[in-house]
This record gives sequence, C-alpha cells and structure tokens, in this order.
Amino acid sequence: MGRPERTARRKVVIDLPVRLLLSSVIVAGNILSSAAVTAYAAWLLPKGDVADPRGVLTFNLMIVAGFLLVSIPVCVVIGALKFRVPPDDVDQKRLAVIYAPRRLAFLQGSFWFAAAVLFGVVNAQFSVRLGLAIAETVLIVGITSSALSYLLTERILRRSATRVLAGKPPRMRLHAGVLIRSVLFWALGTATPVCGLMMAGLSALIYSDISVELLATTSLVAGGAALVIGFLTTVGAARAVADPVRAVRKAMQQIEQGRMHTSVPVYDVTELGALQAGFNTMAAGLRERERIRELFGRQVGQEVASAAAEASEVRLGGEVRSVAVLFVDLVGSTTLAGERPPTEVVALLNQFFGVVVEVIESNGGWINKFEGDAALAVFGAPNEIPDPAGQALAAGRHLVARLADDVPDLLAGIGISAGDAVAGYVGNIRRYEYTVIGDPVNEAARLTELAKSAPGRILASAAAVSLAGRAEASRWTLGDAVTLRGRTQPTRLAGPSDLAFTGSTTLDSEDVVTS
Repeated sequence: MGRPERTARRKVVIDLPVRLLLSSVIVAGNILSSAAVTAYAAWLLPKGDVADPRGVLTFNLMIVAGFLLVSIPVCVVIGALKFRVPPDDVDQKRLAVIYAPRRLAFLQGSFWFAAAVLFGVVNAQFSVRLGLAIAETVLIVGITSSALSYLLTERILRRSATRVLAGKPPRMRLHAGVLIRSVLFWALGTATPVCGLMMAGLSALIYSDISVELLATTSLVAGGAALVIGFLTTVGAARAVADPVRAVRKAMQQIEQGRMHTSVPVYDVTELGALQAGFNTMAAGLRERERIRELFGRQVGQEVASAAAEASEVRLGGEVRSVAVLFVDLVGSTTLAGERPPTEVVALLNQFFGVVVEVIESNGGWINKFEGDAALAVFGAPNEIPDPAGQALAAGRHLVARLADDVPDLLAGIGISAGDAVAGYVGNIRRYEYTVIGDPVNEAARLTELAKSAPGRILASAAAVSLAGRAEASRWTLGDAVTLRGRTQPTRLAGPSDLAFTGSTTLDSEDVVTS
C-alpha cells in the first residue's frame, strides 16, 4: 500500500504548455518519419520476387496505422511518467529534467527498433530481400528521428532546466562533454543516413536486381535526405553550443558597462553549463567586491579606496605633497549634547556632515576623517588637483553659506591652511589608514578654534591665499599676524572679503598667544 501512495503524491516537474509541446514533437516526429518510411518503401525499395506488390503495400499500411495508434499514445504516456517525481525531492526534479532529452530519445529509439524488427519479420514472409531493406530503412530513419527529437527536447526544456539547476550544473559525469556530444550528433544525423545510402548501393551490387533509373532515384532521394537531416542536426548541435557562449558574451558586455547584477541562465549540463555557472559565480564575486569597495570608499573616501585598489601593494609611509587642509568644528557641541536628546543630536550631526561632505567633494576635496563633531578635509592628496589651496578656500566660502541655509541651528568654525605635508599610510600592516601629517594640519586646527569668534566664523592662513589661484585669492582679505597656541612662527590671517573681514586681530581666543 505504501508504494501506490508514494506514486500518488508524485507531481509533474514541468508545466502544462511544455508538456503539450513535447507531446506534439513526439507525435509529429513519429507521424512524419513513418510517412517518409512508407513513401520510400512504396516507391524506391526493390520488391524482389514479391508476387503481389500492391497487396504487400496495403498490408504494410495497415500495420503502420495500427503500430502508430498503439505506439504514439504509449510513448506519450511513458514520456509523461518520466517527469513525475516526489514534490519535495530536489535531486529527482533536476535529474528528471536534465535526463529528459536522453530518455525521450531513447524511448523513441526503442519504439523505432521494435518497428524495424516487426516490419522486417513481417515482410520477410513475402521476400527476405524486402524484409531486410525495410528493416534497414526503418532503423536508419528511427535513429535520425531520435537525434532530432533529442535536440528539440533539449531546446524546449531550457527554461525548466534553468529552474531546476538553479545556477549550479550537475557534476560532469552525468553527461557527455561538448566534444563527445558533437561527435555523437554527427554519427546520428550525418553518418547514419550516409551509411544507409552506402548499404543501398551495396545491396544493388550484391543482388543486381535494381535498374539504373531506380538506383539513381534512390541515391538522389537518400542523399538529399542525408543532406537535410545532417544540416538540421549540425545546426541544432551548433546552436546548443553557440547559445550559451553568446549569452555569456552578452552578459560580459553588460558587466563591462557596470551592470553588476547581470547573470545568465544555467540550462546546459556539459562544460557549457559549467561556463554559465562559472560566469554567475564570477559576477557574484564582482558584485561582492564592488559592494566591499563601496563600503570601503564610504569609510575612507572614494579617492583612497580607488588608490588602494589600483596599487599592487600598500606600503606604510608617505611622501611630501603640496596640500591644502580645511578643518571644520562645531561651536558649543557640548552644550548641544546636554540640551537635546541623543537621537536629535545625531540627526543634526548627520545633517551637518552631509553638507560638509557635499561641499568638500564638489570642490575636489576629500574627507580624511570625522573627529566627533569636527571634520578634516584634504585637497591635493591622495589625488593631485590643479589648485589645492584655491579649491580649499572656495570650499570654505561655500561651506559657510550652505551651513547657514541648511543647518541654521548649528554654528561651526572653519580653518584653512596650505603647504607641504606628508601624505601616506600610517599604522601597522594589520591596521593602517591613509592620512596627512604636517604643519598645515596643525595650523588649520588652530585657525578653526580662532575662527569661532571671527566674522563669518572662517579664517585662512595668508600662505594658503598666496598659494591659491588669482581668481580665488582676490576674494580674500589679508589681516595681521598672530602666533597660535603651540606654534613658534606667527600666522598671518585672512578672511573672505564679502564677510566684512577687516584684518583686525582683536579676537578673543585662547589659541592666540601674541599679536
């Protein structure tokens, strides 16, 4: 009782439209092939010493009709049963689909072999010569018909194979490779019909009972059929190879265009299936690499991420670069944190830093790091830009305007400096970061504290203005020199002309040591 219950729970693994199409292929293939055999046997096969050729033909037509009425339904039913598997058995589903072309071709081949034996024995009663000729014809047509059926079935089941393979082809031992399959199709589609033609000529030599006209007609018809069938099987086999390769080639072009979510359907079970699945694996790896690179770029900046990706090896240390540095720091962040809920503080900080990042990047700079409520931006490293100092000064002016418009609840001081600094990787080989170290960084930080009480809350060093291009330098006014805390050399101040900077050094800040 257990076995029938398991059978009852089985379901067909392919959809109804696919089943109907496969059934149509089986029915049409058998009928057309049978008609071809009948026509060839009736008009071109030698009848030998048959006393009543017309009666023999009528008798064979009746057997053909009866055989088709029985064999076609049986073949369709057995073929459908091959697709019934337990609904939860994934391996059985996969095997049912990927083995379907071979099983259906073998099923048809078995019926054709049975037909060859049947018609050979039946006609041997009238003439041994006729029985052998018919059996030979039926067998050759059956082999070629099965080969064509294999190709058609394989193509029809591509979507079903894609679904059950789910991006991973089975092991190669399940199916012959591309080379073996190509040779097999040549043998079935081309060599077999040609062998039939050669056997017809051999029979003519042995029995010497065929006229020149009949032999010529037989050769022309059989040769034409061999050409057509050989062409169809060759094209079918070539398409089976070309289609997966073409799909992979198109997908590679899409990857080159940046469409990383491209994939190809896996429906082949030869080396081509491994190629399809291998491409999908490669594409998944590229997507993961791109995702990591994007996350890495958000952490350290796209410029550093690109430089690290292009470098064959990351080495600790740095090089002297001419850079400009912009430091921005919030005013009264401690009070802000004490007066507002943490979530609101974080939201304001994110809004503040969003404006900072947008302005800095639009002016060619790079955010080196966020330090609590402050940010350090660098211009001229790791990528060289035409005017580091000028672009940093322009970014500072734009930042003042944007912060006033977009984040009016927050106040920030901005300091800008420029000069030579060491840019490179510092840390340990297991944990390092790209940064800029030097006097411009320290000077910009001190200027930022001083700028919190300056007009417009932005100050730059005169050195930065002198290094900037003429157009940007003309927008700044130079002021007096001050000695900033922790420095021995005085720094001459500069401020944007449009923010009423007068050059006065009467600034109340602990960062001013002397004036």
